[in-house]
Amino acid sequence: MSIFITGSSGFVGSSFLNHFKNEVTLISSRGKESKIDGAEVVIHLAGKAHDLKNTSASQEYYEVNTGLTKIVYDAFLASEAKVFFTLSSVKAVADEVDGFLTEDHIPNPVTHYGNSKLLAENYIFSKEIPVGKRVYILRPCMIHGPGNKGNLNLLYKLVSKNIPWPLGAFENKRSFCSIENLMFIFKELIEREDIPSGIYNVSDDEPLSTYDLIGLIAQSQNRSPKVWNISKKFVEGVASIGDKFHLPLNTERLQKLTSSYVVSNAKIKAAVGRPLPVSSREGLLKTFKSFNC
Repeated sequence: MSIFITGSSGFVGSSFLNHFKNEVTLISSRGKESKIDGAEVVIHLAGKAHDLKNTSASQEYYEVNTGLTKIVYDAFLASEAKVFFTLSSVKAVADEVDGFLTEDHIPNPVTHYGNSKLLAENYIFSKEIPVGKRVYILRPCMIHGPGNKGNLNLLYKLVSKNIPWPLGAFENKRSFCSIENLMFIFKELIEREDIPSGIYNVSDDEPLSTYDLIGLIAQSQNRSPKVWNISKKFVEGVASIGDKFHLPLNTERLQKLTSSYVVSNAKIKAAVGRPLPVSSREGLLKTFKSFNC
């Protein structure tokens, strides 16, 4: 299988090359390369990640996430390659979710990151897909796996200091995406011609709470979790004080720490017709254990 891939040095890209190292002939991994003759599959992973610190210029998102996607997709359409993938994001649809997020939700992104991803999606499906080609837009939620020290690593460091988690009274559920499950989806979509082109959410089966995550982190370190169930009203009062005096805990940060974001993977699972290889808890436990190394 000959692959043209962008973003091969990133977490997902390097994981893909490692996962398929005995099956892939790499054609190119240069993000701005537009000539992809000879490739059977095009996998566009290069992009500008969501900057949680808000230090990036907004134009950067559109130049990379929208503009580069257009270049690579146009090259795919002009080539003999049969399959195209791009990684979008659930944030192309919504930053907050009431209930659970499906592919039928009307997109309403509120950040430049999400909007740049949505514009790339719209461009792809504004063009007719030629007969014999398949096009997949994957919308993963938070991707994790061994070697990926992203946002989950921040929580891991906090729990590792044996500091009690003070927000045990808040109940929330969030979806995650194990890198192993994402690689499984790639393999199924590449090898099978019976799965139609389209947009697919990608997530593990079971959404987990922050309390669950703390328990898994503690388990990865062979100890018991420490959680305080402090009154919600008291915590919310402290957060409101934090708004006035610019304390580490404010209402915005509290909302992010305790909100839910549940993603439905029903569409992709129905299309594939096979169970995901890794459970939510198993995948996250592998990730947390890798942080010990």
